[in-house]
Amino acid sequence: MIVFDLRCLGGGHVFEAWFGSSADYESQKGRGLVSCPLCGDGQVEKAVMAPNVGPKGNRGEASASASSADPETVKAMLAELATAQKKMLESSTHVGDRFADEARAIHLGEAEARAIHGRATRDEAERLADEGIKVAPLPFPVAEPGQEN
Repeated sequence: MIVFDLRCLGGGHVFEAWFGSSADYESQKGRGLVSCPLCGDGQVEKAVMAPNVGPKGNRGEASASASSADPETVKAMLAELATAQKKMLESSTHVGDRFADEARAIHLGEAEARAIHGRATRDEAERLADEGIKVAPLPFPVAEPGQEN
């Protein structure tokens, strides 16, 4: 696995994403499967990253642990991401397992243009991307309507 810092061109958001390899990243980006989790922008590029170089052998454990992310900062960032997702979902229609069909119908002009969310298999999402339909996974699970999160 490899982690990249990515940046969306529309909003300038920087986020982290994991891929099996650099080739996997390029393949997914080429098929339109990589998008910003904050704003959904599909125009994404690699952001400048500091290399992950291990500490020198003579520096001890204190130096290695100093480079880890502060848990409170991580918690705050995840809370912001959850708030952004909740806000997006408030103006989105839940279509359940019909997501791929609804997204395709909207794209083709056969259904009302609107923001939707639901479930799609990986194959369905890849087919949508191959057809030029922009889709993005949500960072957190979504409860079915009528169920509590």
